[in-house]
Amino acid sequence: MAATTATAALAEQPSTSPSSGAVPFDFSQPPVIEGFSPLPRVKDETFKEKFIRKTKDNPFVPIGCLGTAGALMFGLRAFHQGKTRQSQMLMRGRIFAQGFTVVAIVIGVFGTAFKAKQ
Repeated sequence: MAATTATAALAEQPSTSPSSGAVPFDFSQPPVIEGFSPLPRVKDETFKEKFIRKTKDNPFVPIGCLGTAGALMFGLRAFHQGKTRQSQMLMRGRIFAQGFTVVAIVIGVFGTAFKAKQ
């Protein structure tokens, strides 16, 4: 008896779901936000185009990365061959190359920040 009165009470309540025909906004268009004007989309770059652009902006970072990788590879090869002195010197060179790369990145970041302000 109690179950039938509960279902009858639920049947009398109006449905609160939105109508199926009304869509709050169009998904094919970007939303309109007051006071916001989006910039036009720049063309998407490929990896190669972005790498070349970034290398032209700050050429010392790729040079430092290549120096670090080269010193690491030759140092590991010398260590494997048992040339401990040469391996030690190449590992020190790797540390220098890593420091050079970090300094180049920091200078590039500051240069980009100051260029954006002008």
